[in-house]
This record gives sequence, structure tokens and C-alpha cells, in this order.
Amino acid sequence: MAWRERIAESRAARDAAARRRVRRTVTRREGMRCEVDGRALLNFCSNDYLGLSQHPQVTAALRDASVDGAGSTASHLVCGHHAAHEALEREVAEWLQAPRALLFGSGFVANLAVLQALLTKGDLCLQDRLNHASLIDAAQLTDATLRRYPHGDAGAGERHIAAHPGMPVLIATDGVFSMDGDVAPLRDLALVARQHDALLYVDDAHGIGVHGPQGRGSVAAAGLSSREVPLQLATLGKALGTYGAVVAGEDDLVQHLAETARSYVYTTALPPPLAAAALAAVRVARAADDRRTKLTSLVARFRAGSARHGLDLLPSSTPIQAVMAFDDRRALAMSRALEAEGLWVSAIRPPTVPEGRARLRVTLTALHHESDVDRLVDALARARDAAASLPMIETR
Repeated sequence: MAWRERIAESRAARDAAARRRVRRTVTRREGMRCEVDGRALLNFCSNDYLGLSQHPQVTAALRDASVDGAGSTASHLVCGHHAAHEALEREVAEWLQAPRALLFGSGFVANLAVLQALLTKGDLCLQDRLNHASLIDAAQLTDATLRRYPHGDAGAGERHIAAHPGMPVLIATDGVFSMDGDVAPLRDLALVARQHDALLYVDDAHGIGVHGPQGRGSVAAAGLSSREVPLQLATLGKALGTYGAVVAGEDDLVQHLAETARSYVYTTALPPPLAAAALAAVRVARAADDRRTKLTSLVARFRAGSARHGLDLLPSSTPIQAVMAFDDRRALAMSRALEAEGLWVSAIRPPTVPEGRARLRVTLTALHHESDVDRLVDALARARDAAASLPMIETR
């Protein structure tokens, strides 16, 4: 089949299944209110959980650091490692109480680095079935054996280890799962890792800044340290509101990544002004207990209101709240109905989530108000009722 024919057929199949993805253009933002394709909307699909992306200290740091130039001009190991990068790595390591930290251009790149630098032929990589795509892709690009256990089932993961005796094991998991909003059983996984001399790596992209003392994330909230979790990832583009990611953990492991990880060695370093902004965001986040308290209150308010309306939510105490539609067409219809009322909530469909598990992914932030949450809950109930009459798409 010719390339163009194959692509046309693939796009037609996505259209038939209501799975075409459409990019939207944001032209202006002010807190959680934004202009999207010329329309004013209240945003409930941003990962800016603490509302730091427009914080005055963060934006001022970005502006002030720009006087030395916009880009780093090279990789870290050539001449691209600037004082702003060094300061950020030290601050994150101190914050997460880890010996050392290493800065990457994104969480996706960081996960590629960790798994490709540590795994080789004859190793076993054990992952939660609902892990982020970057963890799965990274493992598949190595020569290691990948096994995925049922979501949240550490016992099933341990049985995979028993089925591969003698193989060195790396266990990789999300801290907070990005589409369901629940938290991994980190204490159980840490116990499995200890009993089998495995290395536990936690991608805490959606937990850092939100959970644990001083917002140190899911690992700290579980009462674990770098002794039990030798490597963890802190994403800078979600609760911290900037861009990039930092892997923190044992000194020898982090140094090994800096020396061998291809997606670190062979890429241009993050622009120093972004590192300066991220450093400011980390410092704000460490002291942002008031924002975390408000966020917890808004999550409770949303769940209580949803229960009164009989909305179908997945269990979650995090800012990620999945409102289940199950059917792709109904999820899209609900999202469009909300937009008609001035609310922006994304419809999430396969392959991002499993077949038959389409949903609206609501994200709450410290910049939302109680009235915003109440307005959203009422609109969700109306959207669900209106979409209920739509025929469900048959899936195979």
C-alpha cells in the first residue's frame, strides 16, 4: 500500500471511531481563564496544579535570566551546562532529600534516559499496565524483557519476578497515574523491590508539588526515601508550571545517567532562562502549603458535588478527576456541551486509555474558585444527560 493511501485509511478509521485529535490554539491566558480559538473558556484541563506558570516570581526569574541569552547553545557535556542548571539540580536534590539530581529537557526524554541507560539484554523491566507511554516506549527500545502487571497490583508484579528467576529487575511506575488520578502502591512495590534486590524507579510527574510534606511528591507521602526509591522523576512542566524534568536519586546512578544516557549526552541543554524559572517555581512550591490545602478542598468539593449528581468518577484524591463516559462519541459530545457553556475539559479516548474507558479528564488547580467547581459539576451533569441518548460506538 502506498504511504498516502495508508495514512488516508488510518485517518478515516480514526474519524469513524470518533478518535480524531484536534489541536486547539490558546491566544491569551489569565489564571484559569483563557481565550481558545477566539472563545473565552474556563480551563479545567491544565496540569498547572499550583497555578505557578504565571506566578510573578517565576515569570520574573525567566525574564531576568534572559539577559544572558535565550539558549544554552550546546549539550551539558560540551558547553551548555550553565549555573542556572547547576542551581536547579542542587535545589531539587535538597528538596527531595536525594544525594544528586540531573536535569533533562522533558519527562519523556528523562524516562528514555533512565531505562535505556540501566536496562540491557537479560534484564527484566516490570511496569504497571497504566504507566505513561514514555515508560513503556523506553523499555521497548531496550533489549530487556518487559512485563506489565495489572494496574496497582504489586503482588502480580512479584509473580512476574518469580517467573523470571535470576534476572536483574527494574520496577518502573507512575507515582500518580495521569489519566485515572490514583496513586501507585509505592510501599508495596518498595517491599517487592527490597525482597528481590530490584531497583524501583518512580515517575512522579503528577505528584511532585502536590503531595507529601513540602510538596515533595508521592514517594515522600508514602514515607519512602532514596534508600527505597533509588531514582525518581520530578517533572517541571506540571505543578511547577515551567518546563523540563529532573531525575533525583543515588549519586552513582545519577552520575551513570549523566555519562551514558543517550537522550542526555546527545541533546542541547534546556535554555538557562527556563532553568531559572523552574528554580523559582521549586522555591515557591516548597512553601506553598496554602495552595495545596486549597487544592485538596476543591477536590473534595468536586467529588461531593459529583456524587450528588450521580456522576461516575474513578477513585482519586488528586487534582486529576476522571468522569467516565465509556463511549468515545459520548465523551466527545460531553466535552463539546461543556465548551458551549464556556468550560474547557478534554475528552480522553483510546489509545490514551483502554478500550471502552473513554472519559472526561477534569483537572483542578489552586487558581480555581469554589464557584468554578460548582459551575463545572452542574454542567457535567447536564452534558451527561444530553449525551445519554447517543448510540454507543461498537468496538472490537
